[in-house]
Amino acid sequence: MLYTETSPAEKRARLRERIAAGELLTFPGAFNPLSARLIQDKGFDGVYISGAVIAADLGLPDVGLTTLTEVGTRGGQISRMTDLPTIIDADTGFGEAMNVARTVQTLEAAGVSGFHIEDQVNPKRCGHLDGKSVVDDATALQRISAAARARRDPNLLIIARTDIRAVSGMQAAIDRAQMLVEAGADMVFPEAMTSLAEFAEMKAALGDVPVLANMTEFGKSELFTREQLADAGVSVVIHPVSLLRTAMGAAERALDTLLAEGSLRSEVANMQTRARLYELLDYEAYSAFDSNVFNFSIEHHFHG
Repeated sequence: MLYTETSPAEKRARLRERIAAGELLTFPGAFNPLSARLIQDKGFDGVYISGAVIAADLGLPDVGLTTLTEVGTRGGQISRMTDLPTIIDADTGFGEAMNVARTVQTLEAAGVSGFHIEDQVNPKRCGHLDGKSVVDDATALQRISAAARARRDPNLLIIARTDIRAVSGMQAAIDRAQMLVEAGADMVFPEAMTSLAEFAEMKAALGDVPVLANMTEFGKSELFTREQLADAGVSVVIHPVSLLRTAMGAAERALDTLLAEGSLRSEVANMQTRARLYELLDYEAYSAFDSNVFNFSIEHHFHG
């Protein structure tokens, strides 16, 4: 009932253990707290909170228009509704080194288990669009160094995302990834890899450092399977916008049906039932709590 009883510290420690154990963890992207509940209910390893989804939910493109307050608020709303670890997209850190430090502490206080900061020039672009620019080495390293110094829980996962592959090629991506690890990154997120071989090459170059793969639809990377990514040495795979795209596709079809047929009778079979919604929301626990409070009475009277 209400929020998760698993503390942020527990979630972070458990995530660290599972990454160290070498299993591939799947993090579907939640577009709201209720979808995070569904991800947990289905038995996934964690919940991803996409900056592109937060922006789209506000009706904005993914070009760095969202604020730290908006991202931190949504991160907290989602993290408190699930026992699973959450990884959130912190874009370019919302400013320079001191802003990055504040971003890290804000997200840590929101209860996330990890975050990634990228090396794009601000305002950034979606990682699978052309026309991206990346910052120089010094700026990229400063962001990660500031993040590492700002965190208070040593288990908070710092993920360095690099977009340099699409700009300067694979060797540049490997060189920068290694530098970002030196600066304090716990994991590397090489954006827009074009093949499994590139993931494997990145992993080989980084040794024990875990690698995150972004399996976003309509992007530069083919949608590889869990098995393929595990064989390439990937530790975490995110599916950032998939649930939002699926939900919006279904919503659009339902609206078209309502226009064409005048009612939603033919769509009801595709809808989540009221019973299933109540199950995800744990209505039963709320009812039990309610009745216990109303039936509560103090048997003993104390006289001063």
